[in-house]
Amino acid sequence: MGNIISFVPTMEKGAMKVHFIAIGGSIMHSLAIALHEAGHQVSGSDDQIYDPARSKLARHGILPSTEGWQPERITSDLDAVILGMHAFTDNPELAKAQELGLNIMSFPEFVYQQSQQKQRIIIAGSYGKTTITSMIMHVLKGVGKKFNYLVGASVPGFDNSVRLEEDAPIIIIEGDEYLTSRIDPRPKFLLYQAHMVLLSGISWDHINVFPTEAEYEAQFANLLKASPKAANIIYEKNDKRLSKLVEKHTDPDTHYLYAYKTPKYKVRNDVYTLKLEDHSAPVKVIGKHNMTNIAGAWEVCKLLAVEEADFLEHIGTFVGAGLRLETVGEGSRGLLIKDYAHAPAKVKATVEAVKERYPKRRLISVVELHTFSSLNKAFLPHYKKSLSDADVRIVMVDPKAIEKRRMEPITEEDLKAAFAHKDLICVQSAAELASSLTSVRQGEKDVILMMSSGKFGGLALESLL
Repeated sequence: MGNIISFVPTMEKGAMKVHFIAIGGSIMHSLAIALHEAGHQVSGSDDQIYDPARSKLARHGILPSTEGWQPERITSDLDAVILGMHAFTDNPELAKAQELGLNIMSFPEFVYQQSQQKQRIIIAGSYGKTTITSMIMHVLKGVGKKFNYLVGASVPGFDNSVRLEEDAPIIIIEGDEYLTSRIDPRPKFLLYQAHMVLLSGISWDHINVFPTEAEYEAQFANLLKASPKAANIIYEKNDKRLSKLVEKHTDPDTHYLYAYKTPKYKVRNDVYTLKLEDHSAPVKVIGKHNMTNIAGAWEVCKLLAVEEADFLEHIGTFVGAGLRLETVGEGSRGLLIKDYAHAPAKVKATVEAVKERYPKRRLISVVELHTFSSLNKAFLPHYKKSLSDADVRIVMVDPKAIEKRRMEPITEEDLKAAFAHKDLICVQSAAELASSLTSVRQGEKDVILMMSSGKFGGLALESLL
């Protein structure tokens, strides 16, 4: 498993010298910036760094001068070497750090070491965890509570995706079930040793790491089993699989269980109004799944001594996390929305949310398949009817993405059978996508929903306005 850390200097003990292997990762670059701003000496390397990480690192003066791995950057005076998932086991900088006997850890291990004296709150689940984490952050900031956080997206009102400060008594962490690093196959969320866990739902993902649903589900079971006595366990009640998992792997005599479900809400004149316990209030986010996310965020905030009226006041100003149902623009050619959705459950919930919000407008839904799971022919049937609420359905699969992953080619017939839509439009490039959209668009009443965790082959979405 490599040289896993047993001790690392904590921030209150003075400045550290830290090197990041694969600094370009979404959390890795944010953690590097957080440490740099706290006065620590930070260096890093990566073989590829893209925006927004590149621009952010450059703005803070810690962008590597050159791309690539350089073992000479690894020196014996480093207090810690933080290893990202992008770095493979034969990485030359990792080999040098192991040779020198340095403290090597993943970012979850580092975050745990820096927050051992804090209440650690983990927001986990196959979907919704980024949004729920962001909602909690927004409310806690609004009511003036001190807290640290780690979230996998940009959140309006927060300059960085990671904050680690000495005097914050709690830390809100988006907990990922994916592997910690190439030398540590544990899911990230297990390393934080949570005092409070929220589980938003379970839907099979990461087929490259968890080849069966049972193996995937077992990771969440392990998270529940690892929860200490007197831990608070919050879960989405209407997810039957999750409810069974909580019932099986928690002890009501030693755990405090809190179930939540979709609250009552209504949509009138394009405004969502929800009711929690005693009060109703309008909110800016849309869709049934976001109303459910609010209910989960409320359970956490309530346990952190936030009053219901204060919660509703601040959640009413929450506009969403970055890349989650984000409006690109609107004009004579319609409304353009982008979203990070890529897994089947996320795609289905996102399409339903937009249709619910704009029931009288024509919905054109585009989803790009480019993750390992989504490009696996055995996994494709999980997308069945996920685009049902759309009026026009487009799926993009770039053959280069399949070739890069050395996977079996996917045909148009495969996609139509998997999605169970005979009218499905299949495209293979940014140019084909742009052309198809031009041919199906009818004008200002169109809503174009672009869903991907990728880049649509480099297509500039603004060009579609």
